[in-house]
Amino acid sequence: MLNMKDIMETITMIQEEHLDVRTITMGISLLDCFDNDIKVSCQKVYDKICREAEHLVKTGCDIEQLYGIPIINKRISVTPIAMLAGASGGDPVEYAKALDRAAHEVGVNFLGGYSALVQKGFAPGDRALIESIPEALAVTERVCSSVNVGSTRAGINMDAVALMGRIIREAAEKTADRQCIGAAKLVVFCNAVEDNPFMAGAFHGPGEPGTVINVGVSGPGVVRSALAKAGPDCDLTEVADIIKKTAFKVTRMGQLVGAEASKRLGVPFGIVDLSLAPTPAVGDSVAHILEAIGLSTCGSCGTTAALAMLNDAVKKGGVMASSNVGGLSGAFIPVSEDAGMIAAAEQGILTLEKLEAMTAVCSVGLDMIVIPGETPAEVISGIIADEAAIGMVNSKTTAVRLIPAIGRQEGDILDFGGLLGYGPVMKVNTASPAVMINRGGRIPAPLQSLKN
Repeated sequence: MLNMKDIMETITMIQEEHLDVRTITMGISLLDCFDNDIKVSCQKVYDKICREAEHLVKTGCDIEQLYGIPIINKRISVTPIAMLAGASGGDPVEYAKALDRAAHEVGVNFLGGYSALVQKGFAPGDRALIESIPEALAVTERVCSSVNVGSTRAGINMDAVALMGRIIREAAEKTADRQCIGAAKLVVFCNAVEDNPFMAGAFHGPGEPGTVINVGVSGPGVVRSALAKAGPDCDLTEVADIIKKTAFKVTRMGQLVGAEASKRLGVPFGIVDLSLAPTPAVGDSVAHILEAIGLSTCGSCGTTAALAMLNDAVKKGGVMASSNVGGLSGAFIPVSEDAGMIAAAEQGILTLEKLEAMTAVCSVGLDMIVIPGETPAEVISGIIADEAAIGMVNSKTTAVRLIPAIGRQEGDILDFGGLLGYGPVMKVNTASPAVMINRGGRIPAPLQSLKN
């Protein structure tokens, strides 16, 4: 039974505390779109996406109207395109163009899956797709790309790591006249998950159903408000309990929306990703939650401990609210998308090194970080390798989304607009790891991989 207090609390969360469903993402398998002729395959891809997702955006809007819950983004993820490119041959960019046309046709704002999974080596189609990523992201508007270079079970493919340092630079260079947006739509993963609804890293894994609905919820403002109401006298055990209870409520909302979308669209309901995904809006910041816990500024000593507690409490609250929790689920720390992170970075308190330490205990990794445009490719590869190692050894998903700001220096700004926000160009240690990166090969899987 609902009582008036619960109803009013939810209304306040939505109207004043930025509570929303960040995305409903339809995953679509393209495994039946294989063809030896790339033109035929691309047409099959376009036709299937338009057929399966025809009513996705309208359904999202209808659910918004029915429940009064903002659903910010309607998106699509597809089978990693490298799998199709290996069968069809030809220029993989043709797939990117077909995906972009389909995204425009059905009205979604992003489509993820221009991806390759190369943690243990390159299969047919993988290298060609990866080499094409800069061009694909330059000539499309809504396509997002990801590459998985490592896993706890496979180790780290250092040939892929070396390649991705160059690809990230080229993606930024090809879109230098558009705030280097190409690099902002490209993620490098270790331990990528198959059901992530968030961009730019979403893809529809080969173990997923033919079509599925995944939901990503968000509520940093709600958590911060709950902590503010509790006051400064709570000990950290009580703080964790408040976060758990709040995450429970946020997840229940995501469960409601996901189940309703599944029923209306006639496709299975996959998961609720209960990640605290921030926005540049004031009050909708993970950094501000950490400061509400008791830090003077995000990035100060104690930040990693506070983030670990926050991440754990979010997961514990979420799994009690839904049997379908999945994706990444925790706290995101994208610098350009978080008002508190931006402020801390501009003050020089939040550094790349501190962010790397924080990624050991939160949901993803080094996300939406703007670096000097002159940063060498091998340094970018070194950052990727470090982050992949954290994910590999800790059996967790980590990722890197770096944006080399071509022609700009430390302290300058790149402004992407919208949910992507803006970011200050952060200092990077440019001591060269080139000899190590150029060795190639594979960093073997750690002992933790032997669990059978």
